[in-house]
Amino acid sequence: MSPDLHTALRTLLPEAHILTTPEAMRPYLAEQRDRYHGTAQAVLRPSTTEEMAAVVRVLAERGIPMVPQGGNTGLCGGAVPTAPAVVLSTERLNRIRALDPLNNTLTAEAGCILAQVQDAAAAQDRLFPLSLAAEGSCRIGGTLSTNAGGLNVLHYGNARDLVLGLEVVLPDGQIWHGLRGLRKDNTGYDLKHLFIGAEGTLGIVTAAVLKLFPRPRSMETALVALPSVAAGLEVLNRVRTASGDNTTACELMGAPSITMAQRYGIDVDWPLAAIPPWSILLEVSSAGDFDLRTPLETTLAQALSDGLVLDAVVARSEAQRTALWRLRESIPAAQKGAGGSIKHDVSVPVSRIPVFLDRATAAVERAIPGVRVVAFGHVGDGNIHFNLSQPEAMDKSAFLALWEETNRLVHDIVQELDGSISAEHGIGCLKIDELARTKDPVELAMMRAIKTALDPRNLMNPGKILSPQ
Repeated sequence: MSPDLHTALRTLLPEAHILTTPEAMRPYLAEQRDRYHGTAQAVLRPSTTEEMAAVVRVLAERGIPMVPQGGNTGLCGGAVPTAPAVVLSTERLNRIRALDPLNNTLTAEAGCILAQVQDAAAAQDRLFPLSLAAEGSCRIGGTLSTNAGGLNVLHYGNARDLVLGLEVVLPDGQIWHGLRGLRKDNTGYDLKHLFIGAEGTLGIVTAAVLKLFPRPRSMETALVALPSVAAGLEVLNRVRTASGDNTTACELMGAPSITMAQRYGIDVDWPLAAIPPWSILLEVSSAGDFDLRTPLETTLAQALSDGLVLDAVVARSEAQRTALWRLRESIPAAQKGAGGSIKHDVSVPVSRIPVFLDRATAAVERAIPGVRVVAFGHVGDGNIHFNLSQPEAMDKSAFLALWEETNRLVHDIVQELDGSISAEHGIGCLKIDELARTKDPVELAMMRAIKTALDPRNLMNPGKILSPQ
């Protein structure tokens, strides 16, 4: 960092929050999968929106690229900087500004941990339903900037569906004051949606008005063994109808993912007699004190009689419910124990999931004999984590060298089924080439036009989402 820039920044931030040494910056320069490592001339940590805006103005005047960063829990390298960029951390923007139980809204700064927001809502007998594996460390700004999904999308929607208003620092340092808690505001373009899912390429989200919901009073969780994925989709539809569409989660797990979780997981037990080809973890809940167990058990019993279900168990206690969810949540970590993993975060229309899984599995098994397909995910909203673990006899580096080739193979099938190559993880720098290859050219042109209009000098998180022209 130049002495002139350092001097200018010291008038805006305490020296302790201008990080320039390799040791101090190290946690901000690598993404959690350890696939990407970056470099930066500094990491800056403003504590207010006004400080953030002032810092952005100083950097913009000097033409210095900026990389917004929240909890740095992303999976596509979207928050990894490249010199001469400066990292702008939101971790000190960590206040709950307001909570309105009557309006069912909570206003949180971007650096608030997701779990902190959940807890603040719960303290007022409300629910903020966004729930991710990283909720203990990811920050609200990052979850919105990547339009995070998670476990409850089936009922509550993605992150973008949970936002009413935003406050954003634009690439020139102006502040857009859009923190409106309105459910109806039909006054032209809904600008907040430009920044949700933009991965910090159009501006820095500094605060958000979030939707809250009544806390569930009744909840039932079932693990269901299936002969096929198609059977699982039928069971899901029956449960949704029987529960009054109060199904909040439906997670698919293939037999290899369960076997791997047992082999490499921690404290994971399979509660049924045998591991079936496929299983779903279903959860129904309601804010009313209703009997959800009876319709759930009745529906599963009828599905068993119809040959759609091989076996099932409904949790009888919170401890049993936690154990069922631990099984699902242990799968990603268990894959690490199995060696190299090539990952796909894809979505297709729910009705086409069985076709996708059949076609994609056959294609990768032809391409890589002995590959282990670890397919799991949010089947209720069409999002499948189609991950591939290396053949046991194959060298890890040789397997990972097939990443791009395998992505192309799987993504082509996704495209043919009118799906998306990124369901919830975003693009970052990992999928730039695949986005350019698979996205409609008209859509790409529209995205570039928006980027140019808001960030004409390409200073905000350059090298992410859109490929250079």
